[in-house]
Amino acid sequence: MSRKLPLCEGETARTACARGLLRTGVEEKTGEVLPAAVLAERVGWAVDLVSGMAADLLGAHWNTTDVDVLASGEDAGGRRLPSNAWMALRRLGWTVSPGGGVRVNDRIVRMAQETAGRTLRSSKWRADLTAAVIATWPADPAKRTPQEWDAVREAAPGGPSLPSSVITSRTRQIAAFVNKHGRMPVDGFEVEAAPRAARMLPLSACDGQQATIERADDPGRALLRVQLPSRPDPRSYAHWTWVACPIMLPPTIPASAVLHLPTLRLHQGRVRADLAYTHAVPKTRRSGHTVALGVDWGLNTLLSAEAARLHEDGAITAIGSGGMFRAAGILAKQHRLRRLSEHLHTKADHYQRLTAGAANHYLTGKLAVLAEEIRLVCERRSNLNDALAGAAARWAVDQAITAGASVIYVEDLRSMEARGMGRTINTRMSQAVRGRIVERMRHLAAETGIAVVTVPARGTSRNCPHCLAPLRHRKAPDRPTTPGWKWALCGSCGWQGDRDSGACKRIAARGLTHQSKTVVDRTSGAMTIRSVVDRLEAGAGIAPLAPKTSRDRSKTGPTRRHSACPTPRRRRTPSPTRPSGPAGQRPEGHAHTGRTRLPRAAHRHQGVTTISTPTTSRHRPRGAALGAGFHLHAHATPPRWVIPLPDVTSDTGLLS
Repeated sequence: MSRKLPLCEGETARTACARGLLRTGVEEKTGEVLPAAVLAERVGWAVDLVSGMAADLLGAHWNTTDVDVLASGEDAGGRRLPSNAWMALRRLGWTVSPGGGVRVNDRIVRMAQETAGRTLRSSKWRADLTAAVIATWPADPAKRTPQEWDAVREAAPGGPSLPSSVITSRTRQIAAFVNKHGRMPVDGFEVEAAPRAARMLPLSACDGQQATIERADDPGRALLRVQLPSRPDPRSYAHWTWVACPIMLPPTIPASAVLHLPTLRLHQGRVRADLAYTHAVPKTRRSGHTVALGVDWGLNTLLSAEAARLHEDGAITAIGSGGMFRAAGILAKQHRLRRLSEHLHTKADHYQRLTAGAANHYLTGKLAVLAEEIRLVCERRSNLNDALAGAAARWAVDQAITAGASVIYVEDLRSMEARGMGRTINTRMSQAVRGRIVERMRHLAAETGIAVVTVPARGTSRNCPHCLAPLRHRKAPDRPTTPGWKWALCGSCGWQGDRDSGACKRIAARGLTHQSKTVVDRTSGAMTIRSVVDRLEAGAGIAPLAPKTSRDRSKTGPTRRHSACPTPRRRRTPSPTRPSGPAGQRPEGHAHTGRTRLPRAAHRHQGVTTISTPTTSRHRPRGAALGAGFHLHAHATPPRWVIPLPDVTSDTGLLS
C-alpha cells in the first residue's frame, strides 16, 4: 500500500488518531485462533519487555547532562541527531538489552529506546523552567514583586508569553522540596524523580520485519500482523511468532486515508490500538477571516458562543443571538465524584499507616478493597471528562459550521488565576476539562478547515461589547441593585445582557481585529494571539443593531366591525390524528398531540441534587432530580444565526 497521500490545491495532510480494539488473532504458523484473553496475555509479555528496558534507560540518563545532550540535537562529533528518538539514542550510544537470558530482536529494543527518548526529550522544557525559577528564587515564594516576575520571565524559556500559573505551580513544587529537605534543589531532576515507563508498544518505531498493517477488501477493516512472544521469557527467536489480528476501523477514518502502524496498549484485559492515519483536509488560515465564532468559558454554563462578521469598512456586527452549552448536572456529578475520591484516598492513607506494610494485618483486605474502589471512581471521572469534552467540542464546531465561520476564537484562561472565590469554587474551576475541550475542538475543526485560535482573556467580561466602556455587574436583570456577576449593564450605551454573552462578542471582535498578530507554535501547530494592542483593541467594538422602526398606528378611518364569535384560525394542513380520548377537542398549536407531557430533558437547570436513573422499580423520583444518562445533563441552545422564517402553516387573520 502506498504511503503517499495525493493532495489537491488548498489541501494539506493531517495526521490523526482513532481508537481500535484487537478482539482476536490468528497464529500464522499453526493457524490457531487466539481468543481475546490469550492475545492480551501475549501482548502483555511484549509490553513487559519493552517497558522494563525503557525504565532502565530512563534511570540511567535521568540527569541534566544527558538530557541537554539529547535536546541539543548534535552528537559529540557535531553531527545532527535524527528526528526519531530511537535513532538519536543509538547515535549517542545509549543502548539497552534485557537480562536473564531473554532473547529479543532489534525492533523490540527500538520500541524501548523510542519510549525512553520521547520522555527524556519532553523533560528538557520542565528542567529549564525549574532551573530558571531556582536561579531567580524570590524573597517571598508566596508573592513575587514585579521586579522578580520580570527576572523569572527573562530567565525562563519563552518567559514573556508563559502563563503566570505555570511559574506559580513550579514555585510551589520547589517550595515543597525546600520544606521537606531544608535546602534548595540542585536542578529539576532532583525535584522530580524518573517517571515510570509507559506500558505500550509503539509499533511506529518498527518496520516490516516486526509489524505490518494493510487495508482489507472492505474499507472498514484492516489486518495487523505483528510478532509476539509465545512465552513470558523468550529464550530464542523461535519463541517469537507472527500473529494476524483483524481490526474494525472506526467510521471516523476515511476510506482514502493512509494507515500507519498503531500503538498497542492494555486496558482492562483487552488490547487497544491507537490507529494513526493521514488524510487530506482543507488548509486553515491565520488571517483573512471575515466571520468568526467567539467562545467564552463559564462554570455551570460551560460554553457560550457568539458569531460576528467583519465588514470591508472595518465595522464588526453580530450574527444572530448565539447559544450556550449548559452542563450544570454533569459538573455537579463530577464534583461529587471528586469529593468521593478524596474521601477514599484519605481512608486508604489511614489504613496504610495502620498496617505499616504488614501483609498479615487484618486491615490489609480492606485496603485492597479500597484500592479497587478508588480505581473504579477514577475511571468514572475520566470517562465523564472524556464524554463532556467531546460533546462540548462537537457543539462548538457545529456552531461555527452553522454560522459559516472560518475561525473559532477561544478565551485563553492559562494566564488567569481565580482569586477570592473560595476554596471549593477554585477547585472546581481548576479541574474543569477546558484544555481537553480545546484539544478536541482543534481536532474536529481541522476536518473542515476551521482554525482555532486562543486570545487573551483579560478584560473580555469587564467592558461593554459595543462601546468598550466598563460594565456594572448585577445578580439578575430583575434585581438591578443587588451586586452579582451574572448580569451586565452598560451605563454609557445602555446595553445589558448576560455576562457570558457579552464576553463572547468581545472575544470574537478581539480576534477579528488582532488576526494579523496570530502566531503558530512550531512544535504543536497551535495558533494563538499572545497580547492585546491598544490601537487594535479600540476598534474591537460590535456595532449595535439598527433600532426597529414602528409603523404609524394613528387612526385614519372607522374601525372595522368584528363578529361577536370570531372563527378560530384555520390550518392549511389537516390536523394530525390524536390518540383515543374525549371527543370534541381540537388539537392546539403545532406540537404533535400524541405527546402528553414534556420530556425530562426540557428542564435545563439541574442542580447539585441531580441523580442518575434508579435501577429499582419501586422508587421513581420525578422532576429535576431524575436523570437518564449523560445527554439529559447537558443542554445546548440551538443555533439562531439567521432570522426565523415566518410561520406559513396557519392564517393569522380572523374570518368573519
